[in-house]
Amino acid sequence: MKPYRDMSDEEWQMVAPLLPELRPRTELRGRPLANTRAVLNGVLWVMYSGASWSTLPRKYPSYQTCHRRFKAWHESGVLLRVMSQLFGPAGESLYALMTSRMRVSAELGLGNVEIQPENMPERRAA
Repeated sequence: MKPYRDMSDEEWQMVAPLLPELRPRTELRGRPLANTRAVLNGVLWVMYSGASWSTLPRKYPSYQTCHRRFKAWHESGVLLRVMSQLFGPAGESLYALMTSRMRVSAELGLGNVEIQPENMPERRAA
């Protein structure tokens, strides 16, 4: 198994247009919005490692932020497009696997989406 690596600049350039633009908060209170690239790297880390959201390394935004955007991207179909762009046809298979595990997790009352690392495809070359 190859260790996880964050997206390269070329990979980010391929998927950045697929991600919705977040509007800045109108209020001055609260935390500033987390960097979208860092959030996506955190989401990919959880998917690749199969670890729970709460074990996300500190170099990424909070696991709550990553999980919230993961759910929004999943529900809007953005995550499927990103996975297809990064991994090609294997990305669609991985997405289908994630979706089925999410359903099982929800039915069992579990909060984690577990993907076995051996099922994680190689990223396509830019």
